[in-house]
Amino acid sequence: MTGPLLVARDLRRTFTSGDRRVAALGGVSLTIAPGETLGLVGGSGCGKSTLARVLTRLVAPEAGSIAFMGDDWLGLEGGSLRAARRHLQMVFQDPLAAFNPRATVGGVLADALRIHAVVPKAERAGEVARLIDRVGLPSDLGGRSIREISGGQRQRVAIARAIAVRPRLVILDEAVSALDVSVRGRILELLVDLQRETGVGYLFISHDLAVVRAVSHRIAVMAEGRIVEEGPASSVIAAPSSGVLKDLIGAVPRLNGKPA
Repeated sequence: MTGPLLVARDLRRTFTSGDRRVAALGGVSLTIAPGETLGLVGGSGCGKSTLARVLTRLVAPEAGSIAFMGDDWLGLEGGSLRAARRHLQMVFQDPLAAFNPRATVGGVLADALRIHAVVPKAERAGEVARLIDRVGLPSDLGGRSIREISGGQRQRVAIARAIAVRPRLVILDEAVSALDVSVRGRILELLVDLQRETGVGYLFISHDLAVVRAVSHRIAVMAEGRIVEEGPASSVIAAPSSGVLKDLIGAVPRLNGKPA
């Protein structure tokens, strides 16, 4: 497609906490192009996860607009919305609540393929096996219950389910934070390879600045419900202008005076 993949304008959302009204989003605007990764960083409670849930329509904004693949994303309903949801997937930090706990790993992936008619029925078993292998899980895991596998394995199943439907945009909210270093590297390589192959876009939300820097074309920095800094990843990291980003850079572990 030509033009931006996703355009959000002036998104606003408040929540009530006791007697207080908290502005989780205070007018957030962002754009993601096809084949681009926008890294989103910021401190805890700055609004990153709320923004992810608004973009996926899990939480309704109080104001603002979202265009996805050229359509009014907030205006879609019924069958049109269900069809469009295939193209925008999300991977949560803790995927357990997003799964049927009685389902098997293979069942979770097969359901995604069936619901969105990604491959013919006769090809589903082979596609499930390919997805399990692609995220670095043992081939015999397909028959295991979601409740029986580790948190890191569940996270890889969540990533496999997201990419199974061949989306145009994936929102990853701390999606690799539960993985050990070696598995994290393999998953990041997979995401980059998929982007090269398919042109998928990513909104990559993380507190880990080193990971964000490694995968992002651009970086946006959030603080108190607003984007306070944005630009190409290399220039934003090299010359941060916001106190938030300076603090995040200062918190990156260093060995012998060099970033780890």
